[in-house]
Amino acid sequence: MRTPDAAKVLIVDDLPGNLLALNALIRRDGREIFQASSGEEALDLLLEHEFALALLDVQMPGMSGFELAQLMRGTEKTRQIPIIFVTAAGKEQNYAFTGYETGAVDFLYKPLDVEAVRSKVNVFVDLYNQRMETRRQVEALEKSRKEQALLMQQLTATQGELQAAVRTRDDFISMATHELRTPLNTLYLDSQLRKMQLDRGRTDIFDVPYLHAMVARDRRQVEAMMRLIDDMMDASRINSKQLSIRPVPMELSALLARVVENLAHQAAAAGSPITLDAGQPVTALWDEFRIEQVVINLLTNALRYGEGKPVAVSLRLLPEGACISVRDHGRGISAPDQQRIFEQFSRIASDDGTGGLGLGLFITRQLVQAHGGSISVESRQGEGAVFTVTLPLTPPAPPAA
Repeated sequence: MRTPDAAKVLIVDDLPGNLLALNALIRRDGREIFQASSGEEALDLLLEHEFALALLDVQMPGMSGFELAQLMRGTEKTRQIPIIFVTAAGKEQNYAFTGYETGAVDFLYKPLDVEAVRSKVNVFVDLYNQRMETRRQVEALEKSRKEQALLMQQLTATQGELQAAVRTRDDFISMATHELRTPLNTLYLDSQLRKMQLDRGRTDIFDVPYLHAMVARDRRQVEAMMRLIDDMMDASRINSKQLSIRPVPMELSALLARVVENLAHQAAAAGSPITLDAGQPVTALWDEFRIEQVVINLLTNALRYGEGKPVAVSLRLLPEGACISVRDHGRGISAPDQQRIFEQFSRIASDDGTGGLGLGLFITRQLVQAHGGSISVESRQGEGAVFTVTLPLTPPAPPAA
């Protein structure tokens, strides 16, 4: 009966009766017997299987048992197989000496002693089984060692990711605190100054021009804080897969004109006039609020990093969809920075020493991709940068529930 773990024993004899007798003599559970009637047939079996023991008849026509043993000892695959010679020749022919010279571990004379044959075969099969068990244990230990090494690598990588996440969290909290503190400090100082003037009875300074300037200044600080909070909320929605868009019919060139007009005062303060080349009207289904957010983010960055030079916005209708480009002529973006600016919390310091929370371009890309579009940047340091957004005219299908 053949089983995957059975010890294989090879019997080689040119007489079928001898093969049958030896087979019956040594057969038992957990053992698989192979028979060969010639040296050539035995070699084929030896190259195909791994044997625990080989019993070779000495005197066979063609290749003798001694010649077969020499071939076995000269081949790497069969070199370690124990060989027991079996012969009907008398002891006076001194075959045993020749047999041991060719690498035999024992020599049996016919007629065979049944118990001696069984005992010897059992010994060598047991030794083979012990070697195989040792090999399996070594392989299991090696497999376990590799698995533990892999697990350790995974744990090390996970620890590194956790440490990076903690650093990112701490950096984000630090950035958010800094960015929120700036407008809050301004509001606080302004309120303290007004209170001091009121405590001194200086109500005369609160004329209409002063009140208009005060309201405008307060509004700018509140809007700055609201933008920061909105960015943090959008980043949270993106990370939790809860960002949604609500496409409605809208005309893109009119939206661009409105955004450019709304940023005119900011552009004038930065010394970077914005020009718009909208071309023909482009109407399609988009989320108007989110597309406006994309354009504002790109234009705000262009004004921040444009070094007081003109900013150009253009709209073109291409086969792949509507194409919006925002070009500045400022410092440009280095190649390494171009690889990371769309990542979360990635910041490039501006001339005023601030860089926001590093969420603007990350959110912009997510909003564009949510519309089924794409965003790219081309830049050389000292030559400005151009951001290109392509939006398909047909909104993507909503994800399956």
